[in-house]
Amino acid sequence: MSATSTPVIAFVVPCFNEEAAIPQTARELLDRQGALSANGVISPQSYILFVDDGSADRTWALIEEACAAHPGRIRGLKLAHNVGHQNALLAGLLTQIGKADATISLDADLQDDVAAVGAMVEEFGERNVDIVFGVRENRTSDSGFKRGTADLYYRLADWLGARVIPHHADFRLMSDRAVRALSSYGEVNLFLRGLVAQLGFKTAIVKFDRLPRLHGETKYTLSKMAGLAIDGITSLSIRPIRIVAAFGILLFVAFIGMAAWVLGTWLAGDTVQGWTSVMMLFLMISSFQTFAIAVIGEYVGKTYFEAKARPRYTVEKEIN
Repeated sequence: MSATSTPVIAFVVPCFNEEAAIPQTARELLDRQGALSANGVISPQSYILFVDDGSADRTWALIEEACAAHPGRIRGLKLAHNVGHQNALLAGLLTQIGKADATISLDADLQDDVAAVGAMVEEFGERNVDIVFGVRENRTSDSGFKRGTADLYYRLADWLGARVIPHHADFRLMSDRAVRALSSYGEVNLFLRGLVAQLGFKTAIVKFDRLPRLHGETKYTLSKMAGLAIDGITSLSIRPIRIVAAFGILLFVAFIGMAAWVLGTWLAGDTVQGWTSVMMLFLMISSFQTFAIAVIGEYVGKTYFEAKARPRYTVEKEIN
């Protein structure tokens, strides 16, 4: 992109069973793209890329219709099977290398406020920022449970050594060179919001308000969110294993102390009593051992999948 030209922006939208949302999402993004283009913020050559992550409904059929109605302005990428949100988003980003000056990723439900796109592009075009993170202004639209668990997760992730941007999901702008740098990360266990923060390029933050979902249902169930949180920590840090090791050392010290106490009472001729306390100690140690095995097993499992080095996604079809 030259200093006087407006940037070509690719809006990357991963979709999984989003037939209820696609028509309105396409309309709103086209309107926003047209307004930004008319105001000279982005190039008229900017476009929207819908990535179908192996949907089982009419998502791809609706994407095909949108592509036919707006050739060039809307493009489609169909994956051969469902690979999950993170890999579908990665597929959309990597396939646009060399085609756009920057990409903006956002969810198909448009809870990521597209009104913030102008500020993102301004950071990119005028301040030469390679990565702009969309960060939620507040979480008042969430339930108390979700707000509490989100805050707990960000604190826990930071304590465990996993660097993430608090209250940032996957609404972000990335320059073409930032996406190229991301393509060199070949890991299978993907946690994009953590990887992108580690790229090292100049970054900025744009605040936005999370909007209510108008169509369809969220695809991130509680179990999927928990799984993503675990993936985020274990793919970015090994501190959990070190914490397990530290607890193991503390338990060993406690064992030495108890052994000395038992030996002392035996030498003094006292009868050793307290089977309840002994059983409680036994259960505590057993519980810790089970937890430690689970933590280590999580890392071993990830190493297993990384060693296989299977493709993270397979493209079945592209449109426009």
